[in-house]
Amino acid sequence: MIVNTKQKNFIKTARITGVWYLMMAITGILGFMVFHSQIFVSGNPEQTLTNLVELETTARIRLLLEFAIVLSQALTAVWFYKLFKDSYEWEAWTLAIWGMVNALAIMISAIAIASAIGVANSDISTMEDKVLLIQVLQNIISNAWGIGGLFFGLWLFPMGYIVIKSKRLPVWLGRVIIVGGLGYLISTVIRYAGIDFSFNRFLMLPATIGEFWMIGYLLIFGIRPNHVVKLN
Repeated sequence: MIVNTKQKNFIKTARITGVWYLMMAITGILGFMVFHSQIFVSGNPEQTLTNLVELETTARIRLLLEFAIVLSQALTAVWFYKLFKDSYEWEAWTLAIWGMVNALAIMISAIAIASAIGVANSDISTMEDKVLLIQVLQNIISNAWGIGGLFFGLWLFPMGYIVIKSKRLPVWLGRVIIVGGLGYLISTVIRYAGIDFSFNRFLMLPATIGEFWMIGYLLIFGIRPNHVVKLN
């Protein structure tokens, strides 16, 4: 009975973790991949300024989605710690801390988005000043996500390690997640080293596969029981 109750609690924690992870994925897709390009035009601060003024409601939806990404990332990190802390405390702490750094990187982007909306709709006298400020803020947003790729990759390493060592989730899931983390790191380094590599974005594909696999497993199956469960 004690074993069954403990396992049920673990499954509940795993599924809540999966819910936060799914929320992070959904808000990330909507915010960064759907709404972002409707407002922020790469290399064109003038058009971005126009969008921020004429599509202010859309811009504010983009900002609110960034808030949601930050919150869901932080909650995902915390619940992963809760899920794994009993057996892998050091690794769970590492996973949680690096996940929080991810949230911090995205929060920097959110601050820049909020500032861009404020600048665009302010009473600054000259259009040239607005364009210059929008360009700076646009670069901050892009680089918060770009350089954040270092920790988007790093937090996958302890996650994958725990999966492989514990065998409480599919071992190959852990391996794919670690490969995905390595892909994130290599992709970020290549980008900021100025290397022209046309397939750079495909390096992050294993991470996408691994993370959605993780979400699906947590939501559907939860987590397997320990091979040996202590009753004391």
